[in-house]
Amino acid sequence: MVIPKSKKHVNPYYDFWCWSCQNLEWAGPEEGTANIKTSHHILPIFMHHFGCVVPSYEGLQIIKQKAEKRPVVEIGSGNGYWTYMLRRLGVSVQAVDNLQSEYRTLWISDTIMKDGEIFLKDEKGCKDAVLLFVYPIISSGFTSKILETYEGDTICVAGTQNRNGYTAFKDRTIDEYMKAERTEFQKTIQILLPSFAGKDEALFVFERKICEQNVEREREALLVMRSLGYLGNSRSSDVQTNGPIF
Repeated sequence: MVIPKSKKHVNPYYDFWCWSCQNLEWAGPEEGTANIKTSHHILPIFMHHFGCVVPSYEGLQIIKQKAEKRPVVEIGSGNGYWTYMLRRLGVSVQAVDNLQSEYRTLWISDTIMKDGEIFLKDEKGCKDAVLLFVYPIISSGFTSKILETYEGDTICVAGTQNRNGYTAFKDRTIDEYMKAERTEFQKTIQILLPSFAGKDEALFVFERKICEQNVEREREALLVMRSLGYLGNSRSSDVQTNGPIF
């Protein structure tokens, strides 16, 4: 994956984050960050204006490239800043949020006001879309419900990468959960995101594995079709399957 350079990218949240790091003399995160339970009171103000975590240019580009031509569905989109930034890069994004929180700024006007789990069920699991989860909440089993309902192949999660319990799960990180509970997925990317004072944040990408059994079934089906004359007269040893085998 190659991240293209850009001199035109504009991200006001990143600028405010830089200002906060300089004024709070924050040079973290470091190992002790996982033990911090309270961040600086400037953070809630940023959250209400922009969102819970800063989207980096690299992070946005990764989501764009992983999506390719597929749409992105952002569950729990909040005030829509991540959706807004992705749309500026030409990505098709549906923003879904129950809008129970009151935000000082709304960056988009077409948020689908709906419970995330209900939306996914209504859309048959959004099988052909990329799931984007920005700072998923830890209460009411929300994160696991969304991950269990999603039927697609690519999950992008922006949140904490230590066990401080800020996002997704109180007692484990999102990648620990995926490794233990969603074994059909594998983590393919984990990159740092701009972290507020007292935080340690990252973007994770999980992609569905191509099962060896499914690949073999595909190979057998191709051989049958070829024997029936549907695929020409190439040798059976030339049959190719799609994707790697994990």
